[in-house]
Amino acid sequence: MPKFSIIIPVYNVEDYIDRTLQSIMKQTYQDYEVIIVDDGSTDHSMDFVKKYPFKVIHQKHEGVSVARNIGVEKAKGEYLVFVDSDDFIEKDLLKNLAKNISDQPDLVRFQVQTVTDQGEVTKYEEIPFFNKNGEDAFSLLSKYHFVENAWCYTYRRKYYQQEKFAFQAHTVHEDFGLIPLVIIKAKKVHSISYIGYNYYRRSGSIMNNHEDRFTKKKVNDFYHHYLFLKKEIEKVDVDTTIFKSFIANSMILKICELNKKDYQLYLKRIKKKKVYDDLLTDTFQRKIKKILLEISPRLFNRFKIR
Repeated sequence: MPKFSIIIPVYNVEDYIDRTLQSIMKQTYQDYEVIIVDDGSTDHSMDFVKKYPFKVIHQKHEGVSVARNIGVEKAKGEYLVFVDSDDFIEKDLLKNLAKNISDQPDLVRFQVQTVTDQGEVTKYEEIPFFNKNGEDAFSLLSKYHFVENAWCYTYRRKYYQQEKFAFQAHTVHEDFGLIPLVIIKAKKVHSISYIGYNYYRRSGSIMNNHEDRFTKKKVNDFYHHYLFLKKEIEKVDVDTTIFKSFIANSMILKICELNKKDYQLYLKRIKKKKVYDDLLTDTFQRKIKKILLEISPRLFNRFKIR
């Protein structure tokens, strides 16, 4: 059994996939398998993939959620790692992760830097921690720059499968609909300081599509995930205060992306659902933030306090 299973969904990324796979081939720790899920690519992506000795699964175009779920089903590694097909990892990522899984944590967080089309690099150096339960880990991780992104963590496969975790099919923001639960339900979580993941912010990516129709779908899916998380967290025997505040805050921020008409419709919807009621008000700043939110979420969006 390999130590790590690296799962990579691939869909029309011919300009980026070779760099991604090269970064895996350069790993200084070699006990891993790679599962590439071809999500019905119609460009030359798979011509690049064929050059590498990795397992490939072909499927019709179903989206990243289905592709990741299939990759998990086929994985044999002790730990799972998700890599997006336009991102790339640092050569010592697996080496650093291997050093921190001897006590079998359910989850290990590593750090991220963003890379732009212009080659600009922004590092996010978060404070590490070790041996936290899910509730305590979530309270710390919720203050990080990246929180619910699936590629920020390695997951103990036994834990992941026993909990029957799965990304919700045919949605965007699928990470938001799952990873917060994965964190808070964990029994043991580490967060290491190593910056091992390069998140490539490319201008043409699906998440940078700002057309009104797609923006509305993103917010609709986000709202669907919010309702799911709100329901599921009630089944977990932990203090849910920070979790609920985090997802409420995220939901409110999300509607600010909409055009004026759709924004007003969602404003009424989240008021009816009493989303604001879950926001933390345990500090003066948070109390002020909630007041501003109730006046205008777009004004609220200027503040960075959770």
